[in-house]
Amino acid sequence: MAARNWNPWLRLLALPNESRAKTVLVAFLVSAVCAALVSGATVALRPIQTANRAAEEQARIAALVEGIPGMATLLEQSGGALSTVVINLRNGRAAADVTPATLDAALSDPGNWTALDAGQDLAGLGQRPDYAQVFLLRDGDSVSLVLLPLSGQGYGGRMDAILALRGDMNTIAGIAVTQHSETPGLGARIEETSWQASFPGTELRDDGGEMRFRVARGPASGVHEVDGITGATRTGRGVTQMVRFWLGPDGYGPLLDAIDRGEF
Repeated sequence: MAARNWNPWLRLLALPNESRAKTVLVAFLVSAVCAALVSGATVALRPIQTANRAAEEQARIAALVEGIPGMATLLEQSGGALSTVVINLRNGRAAADVTPATLDAALSDPGNWTALDAGQDLAGLGQRPDYAQVFLLRDGDSVSLVLLPLSGQGYGGRMDAILALRGDMNTIAGIAVTQHSETPGLGARIEETSWQASFPGTELRDDGGEMRFRVARGPASGVHEVDGITGATRTGRGVTQMVRFWLGPDGYGPLLDAIDRGEF
């Protein structure tokens, strides 16, 4: 009598092709190998995807900065280098243990988000990340320009933008809307350069420190207003609330105060 083969792989191969056990095992092995390959590809491609996202963000920032009157000259005079830092929004300081490279991982932790109550949630976010990446231009020891990512709810859904502030932390240097879901021909005009051109020079607060910024219902009538968009009142209100939230105490307010005091 032939000796029994105890090699499980050879025993599997010896089974007839119509064997149910062989079919199930082969299907399982193929699925396992495919899953391993997909997981490996995901891990291998993650740095490339991260780099692509970073490149896209830098391109949007470069376009915003280039569109600010006089900014190209200022960048050239200062060496043209924007620095980046992750801010702990709870205290307005540089994060001690989160970097731009680890920011996505940090924000995947629900513990690094703060729930907002109805009185706080001007931008309609529901919750706010505890960390945000900002971009700074320095003139000697002082900050001459800061670029701040914003997000909020418009009429059609979420809006994302980057707002640039001058060194006084009160005067808008420019804005770039990077994502939105607003109605074409109406609210979608927030992405048009002609509308965004009304932002530079707008002041956020009055002399008493009260937040006064808003999108007007029509043409701007004061230094704290930008032009409204006809037929897109709710979009304009969303932009107003987005800016007011992020430049307020629950957003970048502590950071702006620290910069204004020369402590950053």
